[in-house]
Amino acid sequence: MPVRFWNDPDGERYRDSYFSAYPGVWRHGDWLRITERGSAIVYGRSDATINRGGIRMGTAEIYAAALAAPGIADALAVDVPSADGATESSMTLFVVVDGYARLTADVEADLRRRIRADCSPRHVPDAIVEVPAVPRTLTGKLLEVPVKRLLMGHAPEVVGTRDAMANPEAFDHIAELYASSTRKGRSRAF
Repeated sequence: MPVRFWNDPDGERYRDSYFSAYPGVWRHGDWLRITERGSAIVYGRSDATINRGGIRMGTAEIYAAALAAPGIADALAVDVPSADGATESSMTLFVVVDGYARLTADVEADLRRRIRADCSPRHVPDAIVEVPAVPRTLTGKLLEVPVKRLLMGHAPEVVGTRDAMANPEAFDHIAELYASSTRKGRSRAF
C-alpha cells in the first residue's frame, strides 16, 4: 500500500483513490480470490476489466489481440459508460502504429476481426483512434483510468497528475482529440 502520491501535498488524491469507495477501508483496485489455504490469487485491476453485455474481459486480453495485428505497436482500451446510464457504453481503442504503417480501413477491419475472434464480439471497439503514443505512468503502466475519466467529461487536470506521467504529451493529445470531438457536438467521444 503506498503511503502518499507524488505532488499531492494534502493527500486528497491519495484518499480519493484508495478510501473513497469504502470510507476508512483501503481499496487497492485489484480483483483477488482468497483460496481455501488462505493464500491469495491476484487477477489484476478491477477498474481495467471491461464488462460489455455481461461479459467481463480484462484489457490485457484486448491488448494481446490488438498487438498481434501487423503494424500495431501499442494500444489502450477504455470503455466509457453512457451519461444517462441506460444506453450502451462506448469502447474506444487507441492504437499506435509502428514504422511506416497507417491506420487504414483494412487495418481497422483486421483489428476488429482479431478482437472478435480472440476476445468476444461484445468487446469489438466502437471506435479505433490512431495516436502517436499511449499515455503511461513513470513506471510504465497504461493510464487507463485517467483516460476513461477524461472521456467521461472530467477535466484533464483533475484526472491525471502530469508529474506522474512518463509522456504527458500523449495524455494531452487524447484530451485534445476528446475536446475537439465534443466541440463538434458528437453524443459519443469518437
